[in-house]
Amino acid sequence: METTPQTGLSLEHPIHDLEIVRNHIREGRFQRSLSLLTAFASLMSGIEVSYEHYRGSYGRRVMYTPVILSAVLFFAGIGGFFSKRIARTILRFVSVVTLVDSLIGFYFHVRGIKRKPGGWRLPMVNMIMGPPVFAPLLFGTSAYLGLIASYLRREDKTPSLPRRSPNVPGKSLSRTAERDLLSSEQDIREGRFQRQMAIATGISALMSGFEAFYSHYKNNFKYKAQWTPVILAPMLAAASFASVKNRKAAITVLPAISVLACADAAAGFYYHARGVLRRPGGHKHIFYNILYGPPIFAPLLFGAAGALGILASLLGRRRR
Repeated sequence: METTPQTGLSLEHPIHDLEIVRNHIREGRFQRSLSLLTAFASLMSGIEVSYEHYRGSYGRRVMYTPVILSAVLFFAGIGGFFSKRIARTILRFVSVVTLVDSLIGFYFHVRGIKRKPGGWRLPMVNMIMGPPVFAPLLFGTSAYLGLIASYLRREDKTPSLPRRSPNVPGKSLSRTAERDLLSSEQDIREGRFQRQMAIATGISALMSGFEAFYSHYKNNFKYKAQWTPVILAPMLAAASFASVKNRKAAITVLPAISVLACADAAAGFYYHARGVLRRPGGHKHIFYNILYGPPIFAPLLFGAAGALGILASLLGRRRR
């Protein structure tokens, strides 16, 4: 039977391959895969933020930072796929910096809305006409994936030995905190961070749904399909938060709604791409139409929340 050299996947039995992939995820052995996903998510986010800030004429120098960091994170993700050392060092460092930058961007977007006429006394109007308030935090999703990837094991690694219990009496507070941190890192390496991933999925779904709502509100919900991400987003968030307490919800309801979200994102990407091509000039003025047409990659960012949900459903839970 022919197999791939690094993962041991066969090329003749896809069902068996899916089971191997599932086991890799459950055991936290999917660093290469998540590094590639980080690179892809960073590329989409970088393109989105590039033309959004282009519309704003890059009025502030800080508007260049997410554009630069998205490119750096993209190459760090690619590097993490090929090199464990890059994944553990460069990818982790760039992911942390990008997360900090997304928080800074969120602050500037909130301030930008506040500075518009009426400020937060006219929240709906100013959020629609001002900077997209949650866009920087959605940009941070790719950095979160990169940070998680940096702690995982490679697909070709065997399961690690059982860890020693961190509950050692007589330790100082700082020592206990250090051991808790090491325990959390060990949970990630062994794929036992379902609750954490479910929380991230829920937050990402809520932000994506809100972004979809006011983006489609600008268009007065001209098409009925524009309601689908607005409806699915809170459903995905509810399933995600329920999964934090209920393992059964994590392995049944969460993956079902996550798959629907991914399918809806693919359909949304098709409609957004079609909307760009239907603008005057079509593909002859593709750059202009992408800039001022529907945000072409925004639906895929909603799909990223669905992908997080699917991933969460396959992970294990922390041992209490």
